[in-house]
Amino acid sequence: MDKTIFFIRHGETDLNRAHIVQGSGVDSSLNELGHQQAKQFYDFYKDQNFDLVICSALQRSYQTILPFIEDGIPLERYAEINEMNWGVHEGKSSTPAMKAAYTEMIRQWNQNNLDARLEEGESAQEMASRLQAFLDQLKQMTQKKILVCSHGRALRGIMTLLKGQHLREMESYKHSNTGLFLVEQADQKFKVILENDTKHLDAS
Repeated sequence: MDKTIFFIRHGETDLNRAHIVQGSGVDSSLNELGHQQAKQFYDFYKDQNFDLVICSALQRSYQTILPFIEDGIPLERYAEINEMNWGVHEGKSSTPAMKAAYTEMIRQWNQNNLDARLEEGESAQEMASRLQAFLDQLKQMTQKKILVCSHGRALRGIMTLLKGQHLREMESYKHSNTGLFLVEQADQKFKVILENDTKHLDAS
């Protein structure tokens, strides 16, 4: 086995709680619960001896893995794993019109129109292209145990790419704050072992 990769979603933000669209253009911070979730993840996995931690360019992902960075584990940041850009929807609470636009975009993706997007936003194909660029770099990394903190829709995209699925399958993946997707890489191929595991949040 070449390496083990721990992919996690960032901890909760106030905008998560308020159901306000964040995306890549809203650089929100973790709230109190989000910091608690990050600490619970750290306490559960701090003995894994990660060789490298990776996060997006957004602070909510950086704050989630900060305890590992403070332990002296090397950090790399990649904008390629930022959250999807939701265009004019970012920073807003959902309205019926926004829901309708989102539903239509998903319908288009399901019909293989992966260039569909929200107004001024990013398409599924554009997101997948940057995520794949990151995964191509990840494959070549020599570290054996890596922690990667990203975002909900980005992780959905990563899972479909790792499994060689059509991007319409993104909708089938659940993602909780600090939910863990455990992946093994061997012979340049990825195998998903766990999906959205949150047992660290239940630990005392």
